[in-house]
Formats: sequence, structure tokens, C-alpha cells
Amino acid sequence: MVGGATVLFTAGSLIALNHAWYNDHVRTSFHTFNDSKEWLQVDKAGHTWSAYTFSRISGDLWKWTGIDDKKAVLAGSITSLVYLTGIEYLDGHSSKWGWSWSDIAANVTGAGIYASQELLWNEQRIIIKFSSHKGTYDASLAERTNDLFGQSTIERLFKDYNHQAYWLSVNLKSFIPESKIPGWLNIAVGYGAEGMLGGFENKWTDKNNIARERHDIARMRQYYISPDIDLTKINTNSKGLRTLFNILNYIKVPAPALMINSKGKLKAYPLYF
Repeated sequence: MVGGATVLFTAGSLIALNHAWYNDHVRTSFHTFNDSKEWLQVDKAGHTWSAYTFSRISGDLWKWTGIDDKKAVLAGSITSLVYLTGIEYLDGHSSKWGWSWSDIAANVTGAGIYASQELLWNEQRIIIKFSSHKGTYDASLAERTNDLFGQSTIERLFKDYNHQAYWLSVNLKSFIPESKIPGWLNIAVGYGAEGMLGGFENKWTDKNNIARERHDIARMRQYYISPDIDLTKINTNSKGLRTLFNILNYIKVPAPALMINSKGKLKAYPLYF
């Protein structure tokens, strides 16, 4: 059942994505594209999170079938990589994108972080998490940001790299089992960026074919540290709550945070998401 569902989901979603997403762009012969320096690598962090998340969900499904844990972990990781490689193949035939080896490397990294922890510790002590919030821009940038990131809240949450963060959330108790630290308490370090109005630089051509540039807006990396919660470590007898906690555990819990950017500016947030 799980094998059949995996095949149907992978094939069905790739076919749907091919029609819904790529039909709006000119198809080309297969080609590569070096985007390793695009979006200050925030998109690469997104690929790592996606591969990790898909691997873990798929691995848990394979474990549920009762097969050997190691086989389930490998099956989950391979399933994730096959699916994401399929998306990359579609990119390779689109005029707007191309096959990206740095995307592939990020995908392998995400799946590897999942598999290595399962094989070494039989648990996930370091969880890759995602957070995002809808930011605001100056009215003069409305056309550009709407074009890049969309206009709806959902589009902005997933497409606006300026307001995303990706976290490595470390469970303290699992590394110091003799301590009195609560089993659910994590410490998370995050990465994001801001000031990006283009993949490589803040320079573009608008809809009237007029060249625009905003080099006065600095493109800066941002590094965070914040407490977090491993929701799967919260004891409950409710199967529904356990399922919900497992689903939500891929998202960083809103919490106080410290941020330092690539210019050395330090900022404290009473609550950051």
C-alpha cells in the first residue's frame, strides 16, 4: 500500500507540476544552470529542508509497514531524492531555470542528515526546521516584489526569501542524557537573508522595459539563535496529538531570538518566526 501510494504521489504530483508550473515557460532541450550564488543560498537551505522533511516523512511511512528500520530509512531517503530529482529534471527543460548541481547537492545533504542520524542514533537529535513571515516593502518596490514573490500571503510565505529562515534545532537532552534538561527543549541556530530584489543582484528590467537597480538596498546574510521545542518529545496518550506534533515539528516554534547580520549588527526579537 505504501509503495503504491508513493509511486502514485510521485508520478501524479510531477505530472501536475509539469502542467501547472512549467507550461507558462518556454520548454528547451536539457541544460544546466549554475545558481549556487543565487539568493545568498537561502534557496539552497530550502532544498536541504525539503529533502530532509520528505525523507523523514517517507521513512516513517516505511517504518510503519514493519520492514527493517535500516531498509525503511534508505527507502525514505531514496524516495525523497527520486522525487526532488524529478523536479530538477523539469527545471532542466525550462527556459527560466535549468538543472542545478548545487540544488542536487543540497537535496543529498538534506536526505543525508536524516539518514545518518537514524543509522547512527536511531533518532533525530538535530531537526531541520523552517520559519517564515510576511514582510513589508516600500511602495516603490510593489511591482518588483509582487512579480518575484506573489501577492497572496501563502505565496509570500513560501516564495519570499527575504523573510524565511532555516534552522538546525538541536535536542539538548539527547546529547546530555544525565542532565535535568526537559526532553522537549531544543536550541536552534538559523540562517536567512534580507535586501534581495533579484537572485544575484538588485538589478532588473521592469514591465515597461526600463532598467532598474537598487544597490542602495544592502543584501545581507542573517544568523539567528533561539530556543525551540521538539514537539515529538511531549508526552501524550492521544494518537491525534502525536500525529499533529509530528507534522508541526518541521516548523520552528515562534520564540525570542538573537540575530546578527553580515555587517555585524546585533538585534533581539521578543518573538521571532
